[in-house]
Amino acid sequence: MPVSHTWNADRASEIIAQHRELEGPLLPILHALQDEFGYIDAAAEPVLAEALNLSRAEVHGVVTFYHDFRRAPAGRHVLKLCRAEACQAAGGDALAARAEKQLGIAMGTTAPDGSVTLEPIYCLGLCATAPSAMVDGRVVGRLDPQRLDAVLAEVQR
Repeated sequence: MPVSHTWNADRASEIIAQHRELEGPLLPILHALQDEFGYIDAAAEPVLAEALNLSRAEVHGVVTFYHDFRRAPAGRHVLKLCRAEACQAAGGDALAARAEKQLGIAMGTTAPDGSVTLEPIYCLGLCATAPSAMVDGRVVGRLDPQRLDAVLAEVQR
């Protein structure tokens, strides 16, 4: 199902109802909401708290703890650069700075035109091919400036 990017309280309530009987339903519901809308709207937190008999603080804490939950829609492309130690040691810091400069955005933000979101990720498990990245769910290892430039050109098209 395509991501809608438009929050819909009725659809969110359906998703909550479909998952609320699971053991430990909060994470599955949050994943399902993000799959549906592309992000977790702040309006979901009080609804989830009520439906699951949790405090709003508990729900907010889970949403903000996990890096993969977005608070706003992502760009058309998502570029995740590994920021873990092995990638840093292999030149990841310079590549992150290069990506920020070429895209004109800071890590953790989306380009104003909505073309790309640049996110840190803390280990893709590709330490042997560091530095690495993920582009729209596809992993890319052995990044160097030229390979990164090709990735940046891809997400800016």
